[in-house]
Amino acid sequence: MDSETIQVLLVDDDAGLRDLLRTFFQQRGIEFSVLHNATNLANRLALERPSIVVLDVMMPGVDGLTALRQLREAGDGIPVIMLTSLAEDVDRVVGLEFGADDYLGKPFMPLELLARIKAVLRRHSNPVPLPAAARQGTYRFGKFRLDIAARALYSDDKRVKLTGTNYALLEVLVTHPMETLSRARLLDLLYGPDVDITERGMDLAVWRLRRLLEEDPSQPCVIQTVRGVGYMFVPSDSDDEKPL
Repeated sequence: MDSETIQVLLVDDDAGLRDLLRTFFQQRGIEFSVLHNATNLANRLALERPSIVVLDVMMPGVDGLTALRQLREAGDGIPVIMLTSLAEDVDRVVGLEFGADDYLGKPFMPLELLARIKAVLRRHSNPVPLPAAARQGTYRFGKFRLDIAARALYSDDKRVKLTGTNYALLEVLVTHPMETLSRARLLDLLYGPDVDITERGMDLAVWRLRRLLEEDPSQPCVIQTVRGVGYMFVPSDSDDEKPL
């Protein structure tokens, strides 16, 4: 993505970090604005729509995780990168569950933040095509039903909320059952060849799907890890995945 088209909104109560990043981004021709806290983030976004929000977790008043949850519950899908201290592993997990697109531990180099921003924006700007393997039909696995035509996932007839990227990933997995798919292959199926997106983002998307599909995400049965290779979608033995 061209740097001139990026608009960054930083929400952080650290004045030193705000000044450092303002200088860094403005020197590169990137529009940069700040909020000192997250209390009025939703109101700010109603007036100003940056390309991405960089949101600190630990802030007085409304913390970053609460602000992120409020945005997602209101249906705002603006890209968000969370900033956490290196010790806040739990907050990272919760942030991803709430819908953060990436996270970065403090301290960090500004160049690393810029790289993360560009990677997230590439994922959002590249449309996710339907896989050629299946463009219609309904697939059942366990208690779930995936309706390809409606682009919807149901659990016992209750619709499950999915982001566009995670729906597309699930569709790819369901239409390639019992097939070992490397991260690079998954990226190719989702975005096509020659897309500059890190494979790390695929692990995050798989993690999110497991939170929705698995009885115990720490011991996945539906989306299994093939160590050193990638992932495999494994339909339940009692109700093999198949189009209806």
